[in-house]
Amino acid sequence: MQQNLIDKFNNFDENYKYILDKINESAIKSGRKFDDITLLAATKTVESEVICHAFNQGLNYMGENRVQEFLSKENDLPEKMHKQFIGTLQTNKVKQIVGKVEMIQSVDSVKLAREISRQSIMRGISTDILIEINIGNEITKSGIDFDDFNSFLEEISKIEAINVRGLMTLGPVGAEKSKKIEIFEKMNKLFVDNKAKKVDNISMDYLSMGMSDDFDIAIEHGSNMVRVGSALFGQRIYK
Repeated sequence: MQQNLIDKFNNFDENYKYILDKINESAIKSGRKFDDITLLAATKTVESEVICHAFNQGLNYMGENRVQEFLSKENDLPEKMHKQFIGTLQTNKVKQIVGKVEMIQSVDSVKLAREISRQSIMRGISTDILIEINIGNEITKSGIDFDDFNSFLEEISKIEAINVRGLMTLGPVGAEKSKKIEIFEKMNKLFVDNKAKKVDNISMDYLSMGMSDDFDIAIEHGSNMVRVGSALFGQRIYK
């Protein structure tokens, strides 16, 4: 085995233990248990061998940002690993990913939801999705505006062959801790309020927020799924 891969395995092992400890600590602070939180590995640019090693160490969830990258790794990944799509998804690439991942986390338009529905119906399946919300109203980020959420939810709840399983957001990059807490608490309130409504075709099971630099804060303020990449695998060069 190449020394480069061995180094990456060892680096992952060390980081993974640290992150599991932080998740446990943050879950307790939020009044929950470690098992209430799902750790999803953000595997953009991570080699299949490293992902398989992570799975063998107990990490069961992974998410890819790019359709082509996922497809290039698909056959090498453990069959039992929970595979999700977490990046911006163009409608013309939906047909390549539907049926191959168990959840699409980044649904931010009715057009995209309808295409996922159409492709799912063609395959005789139903696809789980999360609604991506641009909670900080940042121009550079995707996601629906917070103020448009209710009308958006009402519209896509009527679309066949998709199941809304919760919400996803990206925290503000470089923001102070107090600002992140404000954003995460606002998201959590939206999540909890809609969970209580019991709308058909909507089950608020997942609040996916928190990444490498703020997953602990996100958990303390309601997140039950965190998407961690560089803190697990080290800094990567994105092409």
